[in-house]
Amino acid sequence: MGRLTGGDPSLLRRINSAVVLHALRSADFATLTEVTRVTGLSRPTVEGVVEGLMEAGLVVETTVEESGARRQGRPARKFRFRAEAGHLLGLEIGAHRVSAVLSALDGRVLGSAAKEVDEAADADERLERLRGTVADLLRRAGVARGSLWAVGVGSPGIVEADGTVRLGTALPGWTGLPLGERLRRSFKCPVLVENDANTAAVAEHWKGAGADTDDMVFVLAGLSPGAGALIGGRLHRGYGGAAGEIGALHLLGREVRPEALLSTTGEPLHPLDEHAVAKVFALAREGDERASAAVERFLQRLVHDVAALVLALDPELVVVGGWAAGLDGVLEPLRRELERYCLRPPRVALSVLGEAAVATGALRLALDHVEAKLFAAESRVTARH
Repeated sequence: MGRLTGGDPSLLRRINSAVVLHALRSADFATLTEVTRVTGLSRPTVEGVVEGLMEAGLVVETTVEESGARRQGRPARKFRFRAEAGHLLGLEIGAHRVSAVLSALDGRVLGSAAKEVDEAADADERLERLRGTVADLLRRAGVARGSLWAVGVGSPGIVEADGTVRLGTALPGWTGLPLGERLRRSFKCPVLVENDANTAAVAEHWKGAGADTDDMVFVLAGLSPGAGALIGGRLHRGYGGAAGEIGALHLLGREVRPEALLSTTGEPLHPLDEHAVAKVFALAREGDERASAAVERFLQRLVHDVAALVLALDPELVVVGGWAAGLDGVLEPLRRELERYCLRPPRVALSVLGEAAVATGALRLALDHVEAKLFAAESRVTARH
């Protein structure tokens, strides 16, 4: 968010409130003089706004000692944003596990939890496992469910704006699932559902390998790879939320599916059988010829799919995540193929966040939602006690 400046308090009261709150949110604590200097508002305006924010429960006077030499007389009053006024959740729903990460309103992580789930579990069982994971996390952190202001969710599949999974072949019973609606009943607060590769892209841009660029592609590599893209720092979902579904490129005249490419027996692997996939890669590392050939076929398909996306978007950076991020030598063939096919090959890097990427990105979505409310001139969120 760019720097905000205030104006005439009689006309811009709500804008001034957002300006002051943003200034306090950006610092550990600040005096009225410091807020006045940063915002460009008058001292009386800042004083009035701060009092209003304190009444709303969003700002509190702090007792933090001022650094440096001690001054004579009464010390300046210092204020801080009450990050503890509410909490946020980032959730990941995967084939083999569900996970949750909890934060305060400033995005500072307070705890995380994960539980395994059977790949054959239906939607009800998977969501119940997720609810149990959240309940355990909130109990350990001493946080009441009612203090949640927003929940972000990363899920496989093509996700509609209302959180309905339009198409989700990775999980049983996922296609057509009103995931957002189901979760809103559990949390009683805004729930934002996004494709898992998209949330991972948001996470890497926030805290990972893509923190230094606004034009990047994140590849969630697996038997059916997906990708999330940020263009100019904004998530690109496409018209129907299906941008980045590179796992469907085999339909364009290439009938062989990834689970067949990785087979060493002539029988395709089960798309969710990560143990079988891991065995193939382990055999390849040991020098098994059939396994090595299978891995080579898979990597070639992956890099060609990524190259197609790079040609369309021209990103500065490609980040590789998912279980393929742990494969030996995955970056070199990707770099080589991108140099071969692309007019300007992007930088290529492995995910920094690893397994935490999807839940972390979901948390960022929740934080973005709350910040949009907190710093909006049109409305003001009141803290819950």
